Amino acid sequence: MAVVAFFIAHWYLCLFSQTFFLHRYAAHGSFKMSRFWERFFFIFCYIAQGASYISPRAYAIVHRMHHAFTDTEEDPHSPVHSANVFAMMWRTRAFILGVLRNTMPVEQRFSKNVPDWKTFDLIASHPVSRLGWIAAYIAFYIAFAPSAWFYLLLPVHAAMGAVQGAIVNWNAHRRGYRNFEVNNHSENLMRIDVFFLGESYHNNHHKFPSRVNMAMRKFEFDPTYQLIRFFNRVGILRLTAKDTAKAGMESKHLLPAE
Repeated sequence: MAVVAFFIAHWYLCLFSQTFFLHRYAAHGSFKMSRFWERFFFIFCYIAQGASYISPRAYAIVHRMHHAFTDTEEDPHSPVHSANVFAMMWRTRAFILGVLRNTMPVEQRFSKNVPDWKTFDLIASHPVSRLGWIAAYIAFYIAFAPSAWFYLLLPVHAAMGAVQGAIVNWNAHRRGYRNFEVNNHSENLMRIDVFFLGESYHNNHHKFPSRVNMAMRKFEFDPTYQLIRFFNRVGILRLTAKDTAKAGMESKHLLPAE
């Protein structure tokens, strides 16, 4: 069915753009890439995220703030200080827009070495662009949806990136299992993460934020890391040595298996 295939493709392309480029590259610098490939993935993110495009610069800054202030009142997206998931999403949106529009002061430590393409971000984030993507989604559903019930998926398409981020951040600070003791509420949601491409290993990530492979135990699997290894082999990016060099030391911090 065309609509189901389109939804699945949009889900995973959007998710990959967020975990690969926005999260691991822009926010944490877990690997390096040339200016050409950086600009390529700016454009890829725009196509993959569509109406929910998030500026890599704004995402990186806000996510770094999340790590610095995790589960405190200054955290841009913690469920601890939000009444519900929608309130958390609205708070995150305010931070993203504040950075994008330069209306919110940003400490230098949060903006250092983040990828920046101001002109592209302004165009891709413009309401006209977002409405254009939404119109394209509606046109596709008019052409291929077998019944009106499928139109209920349209709001998810329109806010795909925000929805994915909210699912992980809301749940991974409230439930799951822990591999490490950390000074926040982060948990791992899944033992084999195929639905969030490694993003659900939230406790692992908060213990070692710049570690490119978010899986730590033998039963955990991070699909995005496998693609990153491939990209490294073909020269699209360059992995830094700090991730693999610390692997043995990191495993010593693991709690007893649950």
